[in-house]
Amino acid sequence: MLLLLPPSETKRPGGTPGTRLDLDLLSFASLTDARRESLEALRALCQDPEAARRALKLGATQGALIELNREVEDSVTMPALDRFDGVLFDALDAATLPDEARVRAGENVAIASALFGLVGALDPIPAYRLSADSRLPGVTLRRHWAAAAGAALAERAAGGFVLDARSEAYAALGPAPADSRFLRVVTEDGDGRRRALNHFNKAGKGEFARALLTSPVWPGDESDLRDWARDRGIRLEPGDAGELVLVAEHRAAA
Repeated sequence: MLLLLPPSETKRPGGTPGTRLDLDLLSFASLTDARRESLEALRALCQDPEAARRALKLGATQGALIELNREVEDSVTMPALDRFDGVLFDALDAATLPDEARVRAGENVAIASALFGLVGALDPIPAYRLSADSRLPGVTLRRHWAAAAGAALAERAAGGFVLDARSEAYAALGPAPADSRFLRVVTEDGDGRRRALNHFNKAGKGEFARALLTSPVWPGDESDLRDWARDRGIRLEPGDAGELVLVAEHRAAA
């Protein structure tokens, strides 16, 4: 089973001293040329700070992110699983994963990226700022990535099961194979009412991914996944066509 995760808008700073971006070290090698094009477009955009601020939807105090993008090809790197920040990745808590779980992530997890299309969980990437709804000069991200990333996913899946936990915006940048399952997260309150809330959606996916990675067994297909969830008391149910629904317990905000 291949697990697809969305990225985060925020990235952890820093990286391994002496490293820099090397596209040849990234998974999904068929995307290399498209990655070069998106990097070039991002670099060109960030030569004009005001245009970059508008295209990247940055506030007046976020100018440092433009400089970050200008230097992206020369910046230090860290594994993608550690680079991405935010609610989902806080819940996944990559820093505390056992070594064997990190190896499993490297073999079975891919993360969407507006800049790189797709990356493997342990691919070394720099910090950057580019979202699925950003605008690059001469590059429409959906058109730029959809066919190439979709083909790369199909090649990587090789007919195997794909669980797509990306957001709809990132799923559009590289459609998963037709027989994949899209993961939706809902919360259920004490009265049985279900809602889809963004915070719980991200936290639920992160906790679910961590449970998978730290499990003794990695599911091979949808049947294995549903059996795995049932055995662990995780509510994973059939949804609309092509979907699985993860029912997360509603928790009041702290």
